[in-house]
Amino acid sequence: MNELLERFLNYVNQRNSGSAHTNDAYRRDIEEFIEFLNSEGISDFNEVDRIVVSNYIVALRNRSTRQGALKNSSISRKLSSLRSFFAYLNEYVGITNNPFHYIKAPKATKKIPEFLFYDEVDQLLSGIDCSSDEGIRNRALFELMYACGLRVSEAVDLQLENIDFDEMLVFVTGKGDKQRVVPFYEEVGELLQDYLKKVRLKWVGDPKMKNVFVNQRGKQLTSRGIQYLLDKEAKKSLLTMNIHPHMLRHSFATHLLDNGADLRIVQELLGHSSLSTTQIYVHVTQEKLKKTYNEAHPRSKM
Repeated sequence: MNELLERFLNYVNQRNSGSAHTNDAYRRDIEEFIEFLNSEGISDFNEVDRIVVSNYIVALRNRSTRQGALKNSSISRKLSSLRSFFAYLNEYVGITNNPFHYIKAPKATKKIPEFLFYDEVDQLLSGIDCSSDEGIRNRALFELMYACGLRVSEAVDLQLENIDFDEMLVFVTGKGDKQRVVPFYEEVGELLQDYLKKVRLKWVGDPKMKNVFVNQRGKQLTSRGIQYLLDKEAKKSLLTMNIHPHMLRHSFATHLLDNGADLRIVQELLGHSSLSTTQIYVHVTQEKLKKTYNEAHPRSKM
């Protein structure tokens, strides 16, 4: 069985149909399945039927990791790897069955996005020390990300020409090169102007550099660099939770809905192609409502 696995991986490599990361995932997933078959006394892929596959899925569901039970998304990926492997065995090895063909992958559970409450956002942003050049840059960066619900990649790629200070608008290019227009409030414009005049002008020597947010060498900030800066500012603000840049986007959407914004308007501002993607933030506000209700209603404690 291991020999057939190697042949399959060579086949994938020759077809250039996957990255090294994908091939490693194939190997791990199929080796795990072979170990399971060995533990069941099965030594031939021809012996694998739907009952064996069902037992394997049960074994996956019963497996625990450091983060708890194996996620549906992980189980789905493993089944997808095995489905591709058996398709190869059917076509090139002569094995006649593919018990994974009709097995439905478990539905991925929608994860409620993590967000900051308004006072936590305020604690983060107001805690940034703007007496330094780096602080001026960081305040403008994170204020804009929260004000406009920017993805970290969108902040990285933002160009000078994408900001209209007169109309207080940002022109954002998001996933799939989809463009959207997002307004910003007056304080954002003031912070950006302050950063551009006092800091960016000092750091950038190359007139061809059009990216808004740069490091002290005048080079474009990276996504990893922004995460590092946010970690640093979060620690200084004494916030205790782990904060990632996308939480500012989640907070943007949640706070708009909390304050009565129309769901379809929030969809436009986030650049979501599907309304169902935006609706997950409604669940966030519902959870907040239930938590507040349970904490405040006198009979809910009985």
